[in-house]
Amino acid sequence: MVEQIIETWNIHNRINLYLLESINEASLNDISASKGRTVFEQFAHIHNVRLMWINAAKPSLSEGLTKIEKGNEGNKELLQQSLRQSGSAIEQLLIIGMDEGKIKGFKPHPIAFLGYLISHESHHRGQINITLKQAGHPVDKKTSFGLWEWGTR
Repeated sequence: MVEQIIETWNIHNRINLYLLESINEASLNDISASKGRTVFEQFAHIHNVRLMWINAAKPSLSEGLTKIEKGNEGNKELLQQSLRQSGSAIEQLLIIGMDEGKIKGFKPHPIAFLGYLISHESHHRGQINITLKQAGHPVDKKTSFGLWEWGTR
């Protein structure tokens, strides 16, 4: 079962990266009609929340990881690298959490933590899609459908 949980996390992370890859670098600065975060800031927020949990639950896993600060807007390569690195660290946190039966600072258990992360990040993927659409840069249909192809991502 641990393998399936880790595989689920990794598929989810690849889907985030798949969406990011499909976005033109200039569109990372798009902002929704209701203001809020830019597309870049949405992805940075996903990474930064992962770091917050890693630092709270298992700080040793944060070695080499850095928060994405303001001033890096539009840097797609930074987002890709950061999401890959924090994704790997979350994978390790899930493995440890499954072994220990808990994620420090999170209740009730590691599988709920996985659900929390996927729900949180999927919420932001939806916001990213809406922002891009409102800014006149919607993701193409192939990518839109590809976000749901968990069996091939």
